Amino acid sequence: MKEYTIGSNDAGQRVDKFILKVAKQLPKSMLYKMIRKKRIKRNGKRCDAADQLVEGDLLQLYINDEFFGEQKESVIFNPLRREFDIVYEDQNILLVNKPIGLRVHGDQGETENTLVHQVQQYLIEKGDYCPEQEQSFSPALCNRLDRNTQGIVIAAKNAASLRMLNQKIQERQIQKYYLCMVTGVPKPEHQLLVGYWKKNQKNNLVTISPQPVPDGKKVITEYTVQKQNGEYSLLEIQLHTGRSHQIRAHMASIGHPLVGDVKYGGEKQKGYQCLCAYKLKFQFDTDAGILNYLNQQEFSLKQVWFKDQLS
Repeated sequence: MKEYTIGSNDAGQRVDKFILKVAKQLPKSMLYKMIRKKRIKRNGKRCDAADQLVEGDLLQLYINDEFFGEQKESVIFNPLRREFDIVYEDQNILLVNKPIGLRVHGDQGETENTLVHQVQQYLIEKGDYCPEQEQSFSPALCNRLDRNTQGIVIAAKNAASLRMLNQKIQERQIQKYYLCMVTGVPKPEHQLLVGYWKKNQKNNLVTISPQPVPDGKKVITEYTVQKQNGEYSLLEIQLHTGRSHQIRAHMASIGHPLVGDVKYGGEKQKGYQCLCAYKLKFQFDTDAGILNYLNQQEFSLKQVWFKDQLS
């Protein structure tokens, strides 16, 4: 039997969601069977899978140890050099400037030195996160960027902030702005592009068509020309949808690929694709709970590496 006292970062979850996090080897079918047989109790009494956990609850799991797997010792195995800059930080969130070349999450090429691990290590060193005291929560990133794209990434420092940030991103109440440099000068100089997105998983290549296509997903990309010299243009992009490679593929689809983005037809140059997630604006039109204080606040990067290349 294992007992868990629910802390602030575990509160608000359904009973079944919490158990699946701490007993990762437990099949869902067996979980619900054990709930029905009262082998899972909340404060000494029977509970339902959909019950919401409250801080201070005692959850008792009469489950074999084999379903819990190895106990988590630490999220960081080797010391990592911090590569990100801090854009903004408070008790709930952390905005960081992810550099080019750093993966947001692990993949087959890199599992350890990632932005999420660097953020977690930073918070451990600050004393804002203690893995040994957490049962199901760890600080998490709320948005993603390609490895070779610089820009602002949002990290949640507690579970309540993570739930709210994910909700507000889904509801399009956090506006994301990018800067990019493209070949040519798009006409008109401001436009709301609507297209239909499709990804080839084999070659990791996206196509965007102006008309609906089978299995295509609608995407909306708004651009504004900020500066141009006839040969190249600096654009501000606002994403109204968030699909993989959306900006790169959408601008290429209208004949203005990003400089340095050879995958989508851009000309080769020293460095990387000229794309940066440079600004965030919190625009809540519904209650944001503990994050209400962020409403109407805007955060941006002071320096973007390609911004001054256009003359």
